[in-house]
Amino acid sequence: MLKSMTGFGRTEEAAGDKTFLVEIKSLNGKQFELNLKLTPLLKPYEFNIRNLLSESLMRGTIECTILLKQNGGSGAITINKEMAKAYFQPLKEVATDLNLELSEYILAAMLRLPDVVVANTEVLSEEQWQQFRQILKNTLGAINQHRLLEGAALEKDLIERINNITAYQEKIAELEPLRQHKMKEEIRRKMEEQLGKENYDTNRLEQEMIYYIEKIDISEEQVRLRNHCEYFLNILKEEDESKGKKLGFVLQEIGREINTTGAKAYDSNIQKLVVLMKDELEKAKEQVLNVL
Repeated sequence: MLKSMTGFGRTEEAAGDKTFLVEIKSLNGKQFELNLKLTPLLKPYEFNIRNLLSESLMRGTIECTILLKQNGGSGAITINKEMAKAYFQPLKEVATDLNLELSEYILAAMLRLPDVVVANTEVLSEEQWQQFRQILKNTLGAINQHRLLEGAALEKDLIERINNITAYQEKIAELEPLRQHKMKEEIRRKMEEQLGKENYDTNRLEQEMIYYIEKIDISEEQVRLRNHCEYFLNILKEEDESKGKKLGFVLQEIGREINTTGAKAYDSNIQKLVVLMKDELEKAKEQVLNVL
């Protein structure tokens, strides 16, 4: 089964006295590209988190946001009360000596003084990290399930596109004998118009026609095209999770045989079928861009 690069997962769970919200969005991309927005509490584990995301999602443009929604009443900053008192006492003495009243804005000014407001140095315990790790894995499981659902729709569409190409190819095979006959008759007619019916060597004409028809023969292209289409459908059945690039390469080969068929056809009916095949091919290429 195919897996799409498009998906979404969201989990909100507690790890001890903390509640984490994890959201992961994924879109198509040539490689693994990660935009990680992380709560400061998890900064020491950023490398581990990136590895988990890379190993599970493999490829795509990923946006991952991890927020700390609850922290047991403690905040991201701490007021150093002792330092605040140390600043306040001299200010109070100066105000008393000068017979001044302390302004109501003195607290706001004190908070801007060095070392009064300090960052919270709280870190996760090993148990809390393992709990969060499981929360992240749960979110990855959700987004991968979404990717599988999207992949099932992609697979259905791709099978339809390849089957349509094969159906048009069968119609070309039906037209091929008539095409060769028409070419022979057209060459003979032009020779008769130019030289007269009795003024050319019919044996030599037959030899030239055989050479000409071999030059524009499309049987080899049709055999290769059929083989490429079968190979494409077989890849879809493989167990490998990541096969978008391989499918893309096979579509390139399919396109090469379709183009060569069109270049050598010299038949309006076959050219129309080639155009229809190209249309199906372009739709398949657009879909493969989303395959993991």
